[in-house]
Amino acid sequence: MPVRRVYATPEQLATWLGTPAPADAERLLARAAEDIDSALLTALYRVDADGDPLDPGIVAALADATCAQVEWQLATGDDGTGAAGQWDSVSIGPVSLSGRSGRSAGSSGVELAPRADRILRRAGLEPGYVIAW
Repeated sequence: MPVRRVYATPEQLATWLGTPAPADAERLLARAAEDIDSALLTALYRVDADGDPLDPGIVAALADATCAQVEWQLATGDDGTGAAGQWDSVSIGPVSLSGRSGRSAGSSGVELAPRADRILRRAGLEPGYVIAW
């Protein structure tokens, strides 16, 4: 079973948001970290024996991108499952779903927050990119 990484703490999330962290912050951060991991499947950077990044800049970028992913999920009403925002319009009775929204998953198959994507790109953590050893 793969190791689940969580790149940010509830305290870091609270600082990022400028408000107290949500009660379910640990769950939201874990799901956001899964999104970040999925976006970086082919990115290469130095890690220790536990698989944690060695470069402090990479550590900071992963924490910031994870917080940005949670912030975006909260702003869009998504609880980290990816279910929110999939339809233009939804009614409950007598059930009516309208066209799919314009949002789409990136090449990694995960819908990454625009800010999280920018943070990862600035850190050189693009898929296929190799951080110099």
